[in-house]
Amino acid sequence: MQFKLEIDASVWKHTKSGCTINLQGLFAFHQTQSTIISLKIFKHKITAMASVAGNKLMFMVVLLMGIYAYGAFSARSSIPPVSSINQRFEAWIAQYGRVYADAGEKARRFSIFKKNVAFIHHNNKFANKTYKLAVNQFADLTNKEFRAAKTGFKKPVNLIHPGSSSFRYGNVSSVPDTMDWRTQGAVNPIKDQGQCGSCWAFSAVAAVEGITKISTGKLVSLSEQELVDCDRTTNDQGCNGGFMDDAFQFVKTKGLTTETKYPYSAADGTCSTAKTTSPAAKISGYEDVPANNEDALLKAAANQPIAVAIDASGSAFQFYSSGVFTGDCGTDLDHGVAVVGYGTSGDGTKYWLVRNSWGTSWGDQGYIKMHRGIGAKEGLCGIAMSASYPIA
Repeated sequence: MQFKLEIDASVWKHTKSGCTINLQGLFAFHQTQSTIISLKIFKHKITAMASVAGNKLMFMVVLLMGIYAYGAFSARSSIPPVSSINQRFEAWIAQYGRVYADAGEKARRFSIFKKNVAFIHHNNKFANKTYKLAVNQFADLTNKEFRAAKTGFKKPVNLIHPGSSSFRYGNVSSVPDTMDWRTQGAVNPIKDQGQCGSCWAFSAVAAVEGITKISTGKLVSLSEQELVDCDRTTNDQGCNGGFMDDAFQFVKTKGLTTETKYPYSAADGTCSTAKTTSPAAKISGYEDVPANNEDALLKAAANQPIAVAIDASGSAFQFYSSGVFTGDCGTDLDHGVAVVGYGTSGDGTKYWLVRNSWGTSWGDQGYIKMHRGIGAKEGLCGIAMSASYPIA
């Protein structure tokens, strides 16, 4: 895109105004009488040339106007043109199969989409981050709508449960520098909780699947829907949220069937006892990782996948795509996930490898690397505040 700014010097002399601006090419300023000004811009370098015959003030004014216009152009160029964003929205609708009730709803979603794209673009282009954001399946949702649909961890008043106060990994003296339970065959493919606040069930099931593989040598895909339908306690309320420790208590008492026998529906349903007659996995108990202690969490994660709660409410988390996430987030725990490993990136940033339940279109094929070993005792996004694991 180029610019051309023409100023009639005779008009300027008499009225101190009268500028006409045409967006046509690179910045070239021409005066119709004695002043000739050429301002060329190559990326971030500005070169100015002028032949001034008696009006230095005018030259300075025009030069400043050119610099101002360049700044405005640079800022605006960071946001896709209207036609481009329209096309992108239509392509996004086709990709994710969105259907809106009417033109008004589509217009509202388009407005949200544009704001989200601008936020993503700004983060990626102007911020010095160790992670990248991307347009994903949540791009037409406000952050409030996103939180309501995709989280669901319910923090009970008392996090300590009977029989879960011990920590079997407390005396571990050394751990591997890196761990990835996926390479050990203890992690199933990424699942998707859909429009249901059942993250707590996916978090607990991932941990149970992991310890079952470690103890038996068999990786089985277990049923989150059984927990959603059948595990009803004060804290566990299906699509309205739940708590991983209560899910472990359910599995300890009744076992858990396979996903094949009790498939996921992303909705609350009536508990089907006919589908739960043959448990595929059972646990003998569960333990909590000492709260606010990333070192303890590291010892646990070195030995098995761990269910953890995090604050996933931020817009940066909503659109995370790759890299080590170091974004702003609080400690208001609202989402259950699973730590399935840890490591250090090429630039030396330590991270937790976290398995999410929002499908493979989110994040790094469904995973996120979260900054490990930060100054705050709670860990990034509160990852060390409420962690627990099942016992085979």
